[in-house]
Amino acid sequence: MTAIPPPPAHAVERPRLRSRLDAALNAPLSVVVAPAGSGKTVLVSQWAASHPDVRVIWIGLEPADSDPRRLLDHLLSAVLPPGRETRDLGRPHAVNARAFGRPVLESLVNVFREHPPVVLVLDDLHHLAGSPLLPDLWWLADNVPEHTHLIFSSRIDYGLGWGRHRLSHSLIELRQSDLALDEAASATLLERIIGAPVSPRTLTAVMERTEGWAAGVVLTGLGLRSEADPEHFASELRGTDRLISEYLSEQALAQQPPERRSLLLRLSALDRMSAELVESILSVDDATSLFEELERESMFLVALDRNREWFRFHPMFRELLRYRLKAERPRAATEIRTAAADWHLARGDAPCAIDYLLEAGSWERAATVISGRGREVLERNDTVSVSRWLDALPAEFRATRPDVEILRGMLLMMNGDAARAEDVLREQADRPTLTPGRSAIIHTFLAARAQFRSDPHIALQAAESAAALLSEHPDLHPPELLGLTHPHLLRTSSLTSAGRALFLSGDLIAARRRFDEALAEPGAQYSLYRIHLLGSLALLEAWAGRLRRAAAFSAEALDLAAETRLLAHPSPADAFLAAALASVERATPSSAAAPLHEGALRAAANHRTQLMWIAHLERVLSEGDAVDPVEALPSTPPPIVAVALEAEEARALRLAHASNGGLRHPTAGRWSPVTFEATATALTRNRPGLARAHLDAVTPEPPESMPRASVEQLILRSWLDARERGTGAGAEAMHRALDLASQHDLIAVFVRAGPEVMRLIADLPGTSTPFRATVLERASLLRRTRATSPELAEQLTDRELEILAYLPTRMTNLELAARCYVSPNTIKTHMAHIYRKLAVPNRNTAVARAQDLGLL
Repeated sequence: MTAIPPPPAHAVERPRLRSRLDAALNAPLSVVVAPAGSGKTVLVSQWAASHPDVRVIWIGLEPADSDPRRLLDHLLSAVLPPGRETRDLGRPHAVNARAFGRPVLESLVNVFREHPPVVLVLDDLHHLAGSPLLPDLWWLADNVPEHTHLIFSSRIDYGLGWGRHRLSHSLIELRQSDLALDEAASATLLERIIGAPVSPRTLTAVMERTEGWAAGVVLTGLGLRSEADPEHFASELRGTDRLISEYLSEQALAQQPPERRSLLLRLSALDRMSAELVESILSVDDATSLFEELERESMFLVALDRNREWFRFHPMFRELLRYRLKAERPRAATEIRTAAADWHLARGDAPCAIDYLLEAGSWERAATVISGRGREVLERNDTVSVSRWLDALPAEFRATRPDVEILRGMLLMMNGDAARAEDVLREQADRPTLTPGRSAIIHTFLAARAQFRSDPHIALQAAESAAALLSEHPDLHPPELLGLTHPHLLRTSSLTSAGRALFLSGDLIAARRRFDEALAEPGAQYSLYRIHLLGSLALLEAWAGRLRRAAAFSAEALDLAAETRLLAHPSPADAFLAAALASVERATPSSAAAPLHEGALRAAANHRTQLMWIAHLERVLSEGDAVDPVEALPSTPPPIVAVALEAEEARALRLAHASNGGLRHPTAGRWSPVTFEATATALTRNRPGLARAHLDAVTPEPPESMPRASVEQLILRSWLDARERGTGAGAEAMHRALDLASQHDLIAVFVRAGPEVMRLIADLPGTSTPFRATVLERASLLRRTRATSPELAEQLTDRELEILAYLPTRMTNLELAARCYVSPNTIKTHMAHIYRKLAVPNRNTAVARAQDLGLL
């Protein structure tokens, strides 16, 4: 028997785990099983210290306690009061057989029964591994009296008889995952050891390396005490660090027999282990039993799946094993990893095979496997992984292989790392031995920068160079890279990029021509490219004001994405944003909330900053607010967005009757939102001459292709006529504006013009048309909605307002989910929030309440 070990001064409290031990006091047994250094002894000693009212007896076992007489003396000394002589329980023959035997055990139980309640802790039970005493201890746990509780603490999971305790007594079991320190506990522990708080980056690095292993955190803290750069030390921490290496060597590795130690070293070369893999490449007869033994012995083995088919070692233990393996058998790790790569390749698992080939230094084979991957890389959004593999190839190796470098540049561009992609691709473009096929690939993917970087003219030049090369060389045979370099696909991609560049620069008519040409190409039949292309065309049409066409293209793109399981892919971002913009232009911003969220999410997924700027603009338009700073985006928006943001800021100032804040003079020739705002500002300030000058300086846009611009010009002409000649003078122009807008569902264009235009519409002579009534109703609704409803304690979000708008249609939750591109469960959640905020019990009363509040 030993004294209860006091917890270390730096130990952190574990109230959640202590409460679990508390809950087990009415049961006969609790079990704590975890590797060395997990904090088993510290936890149980803290628990004991927190219960001064409980008689706790601590037996710290040693290898010598496998002598039954010695262990029996410990148990009797623990139970008998101080000063009492040890009782003679007899000398049954079983003691001579290195076990207690039933008569002795029954006598021991009687001793427990005769004496006061006690909690008996058997710490370091792993020292009895293989001893015949273990079954006796399990029998004892099954038969102790009710006022006796046993706690077994061990590195080895013996598991004997625990099933009965789980069923009969709700056995409490604390294991490695339970004992792992969380970030808060680790931060407290490190601060106590170091004497000062650690930075978040240092804490993150420590958690990544130690995975909450208590000894690893403590030893790292000791190492950090003397480090000038703690973040670097923590991030570079390995199992070969001196303190950790010594601890693991002494506590785990040195206790293994030579054959098992050799096997552990070889296993460490594998990142992930399954029974089939280990049996195949390491000639192990029964790897399943091996894993079970390693888990029982708490040899830092971690299961990776619920079925317990795949395992790995704790990172620090694995690093120590690998260090020893390299020192003792320098070539072994390479041979094992090469064999593992072959095993994975034979089963069609190229990603795992590539990782092993890179670790083994098999650059040529790795490059071959990487380059042989197909379009699924793009469709599964695995481009980051492939880019990482290529970056892992030595620079000198890549330098002699242009196709590998071109592929690397392609992937960097797809990942949104456009600056690095351009550097790589332009370096390859400067090669003196560059072929037309490789040049066409390079310029096609340089053109893709239109989505990622400002100055769309650079992307347009690259797209035109790619198109010229493809036209000049009709029999071009570019190298096969990811299945994306066939001339048909290159032409489709370059035309799409050209259309995007022209759109972002503000030339919508030229952009539409490029998109139409791309749609006519055979490469547009590739689903992923078609989703991109249709979405871009939908966005353009929404911008131009052809909202019905925009909705059709957007729906086609999203339906195709759903059909090909690409709805969660970044490719539908344009289509979602087009749907959102169409809702904004219909003056139903609540309907824009869901597609705007989804589009922005997908644009950010691969850093398409130009689309992210469009998403920001749509938020500004839908919320009706002035421009807020956007820190997460590049400082320069694309030209078409920059102009729209400038105009929107000027509109907010105009409607607030403030100074125009330095709105630049509109450019003559092409119509733009700035022209509209400059003219509207002149009319608001009663300067009709300046307004007419602005209008006369631009060329009218064709109504069939640019209806929004045409409607804007007609609105301003009507307003100008009314200003110059009195009320009713501009009626004809306003009627024409309403007629053209009704063909495309354009409503927000009138609302954004402001209250004076709303009064002109309300005062129009003649019978009101349904569309005219809708414009006035939407304007009124938006004013009420943006002012919020004072009768609601908690306002509805934009997404909830969108779903609320559908409630009178009687759509089912499933239909609403399909319409909003979310799951039925998400719809149910939003419906619950709507009912709660409106204080109603069901859908019918929600509709009635919303109508009373002016929300419908």
